[in-house]
Amino acid sequence: MDLKYLFRPLTMAVIGVSTSQDNHPANVIYNKNHLRYPVKAFPVNPKGGILNREKLYPSVEDIQEDIDMAVIAVRAEVVPGVVEQCIRKGVGGAVIISGGFAESGNLRLQQQVLDIAKEAAFPFVGPNCLGIYASDYVDTFFLPGERIIRPDKGNVGFVSQSGGVLVDQMVKFAGQGIGISLAVSIGNKAYIRETDMLDWFDQDLETKVIAFYVEGFEKGEGRQFIKKAEQCSKPVIILKAGKSKKGIEAVSSHTASLAGDYRVFSEIMKQYCVAEAENEYELTSFCESLSCYPKGIKGNIGIITLSGGHGVIAADACERHGISIPGIESATIDIIKEKLTPGIRNIVSLDNPLDLTGSSTDCDIVTTARHLSRDDNIDCIMALLIPYSPGISTDIGAKLSQVARNEGKPMIAYVPNEDKYKIIIEGFELNNIPVASSVEGAVLMAKALMRCRPC
Repeated sequence: MDLKYLFRPLTMAVIGVSTSQDNHPANVIYNKNHLRYPVKAFPVNPKGGILNREKLYPSVEDIQEDIDMAVIAVRAEVVPGVVEQCIRKGVGGAVIISGGFAESGNLRLQQQVLDIAKEAAFPFVGPNCLGIYASDYVDTFFLPGERIIRPDKGNVGFVSQSGGVLVDQMVKFAGQGIGISLAVSIGNKAYIRETDMLDWFDQDLETKVIAFYVEGFEKGEGRQFIKKAEQCSKPVIILKAGKSKKGIEAVSSHTASLAGDYRVFSEIMKQYCVAEAENEYELTSFCESLSCYPKGIKGNIGIITLSGGHGVIAADACERHGISIPGIESATIDIIKEKLTPGIRNIVSLDNPLDLTGSSTDCDIVTTARHLSRDDNIDCIMALLIPYSPGISTDIGAKLSQVARNEGKPMIAYVPNEDKYKIIIEGFELNNIPVASSVEGAVLMAKALMRCRPC
């Protein structure tokens, strides 16, 4: 399938626009795209007429211009006829917002729409979905623009069966400074499914990491997905729902998916090095770290901290998540100690985690990071920065980023996510170094790199 008309459209028809309900989903979608996005939008209502001085077209076939994509937001029973109109018009694909299909037991109607579309090779997203958000092109979410928190343009592609989870995850991404290349809510995924999205993202130059919220697969589809993920040239992350008995029941009523045997699926993901996030918090951390370091690590972490307590917290978290904190070579310890500021040389602890104390300066932290990066026992540096310390400048993020670039080993930072420390955070993020807002988050970022190492 050629999905470029869905994800990179120049023109769109919004079918189902109301002349009396300004908050109708189709109206929200049309107004948002007509006023805020470069895509040229055409409103469609079978009665025709005028809406806000714009012509309402009785049918998509009445629009004279070529239409790349259609957004269908009409009653479920009307959808088959609308799809047929789109096919006759030569529309490139559709997003079917409408509900009332397999998720509510109407399997026959969903199958009818699918048969019509497949016979004409007419791809569509949905039904029962929010659809597509591509920041430079289009937004088919029927949510008011002023209520949505949009992440910046970035390199994470995100696919979700649940529109609510997708929007909520976008909020988390924005808060953590993670940018997205494309976000797609596939709902009942009658036609376009996760495997199709894997194919798209694998070839998409704007995407470096691919993340999924999955509720279930058809019989045999999970294995097909995992095999495709293994062949994919980019890291793949999954947050799988439907792990418990009640969760499986909820999956069936939400998108009519088969949740399957979660334990089997989880073990297969581990075998094929697909990174499984336990929850949305892990998903956020995984996406940030893998968007910076797609190659993965063995999982031997060197921790630099300015607080012994933070080092202990990090050590406990590493053990919980199966991450190694190896010993440091004696030669590394000797050269670090030699180059530290004389005033802290005798009060620091250079066991891993390395506690430089709150009396350390930028120079001490940078020196330690540089030589720890050269230790063969370490394949990732974790810098736990406490910006309250008087010897720490606002340039520390940029300085440590320079070390990471020069030494060629991944670095993960922890900095409290406060406006007061924004310049430190930006010093890392502008240099493609992932920054967590908690110690646990930093450890989860390391876990993601370890899970995505070559098997």
